Amino acid sequence: MNTLGSIHWVRVLIGGFLAEVSLFVIVIPIYMLAGQHVLLYVAPAGSLATCFVFAIWVGRRLESGFILHGCLVGVVAMLLYVAVTRAQPEPVAYLIAHGLKIAGGAGGGFVGGRRQVSS
Repeated sequence: MNTLGSIHWVRVLIGGFLAEVSLFVIVIPIYMLAGQHVLLYVAPAGSLATCFVFAIWVGRRLESGFILHGCLVGVVAMLLYVAVTRAQPEPVAYLIAHGLKIAGGAGGGFVGGRRQVSS
């Protein structure tokens, strides 16, 4: 089976985009209220959570490949952030956040797949 042909790229791209935008919506007000130092804690947790949620959304209409689609949501979100920041050097916490985006996407894909199978 051709795995690349069975990937729902439009949903993955939209899911990754929405995950990153929702992270910015969460993080910018916190930055304005509490300052940059708080982002070192909020950004990794928010990265995990937003990619988790949108990976579940991406997997709603899938029949297989839930974890792969979730990981791709995290990769898209990560690449969008790198593009927005023009690949500038980042604190270690942000590099960890990139890994957590992929992990959150994989977790969301797993949960979405389990939900699909149980229903």
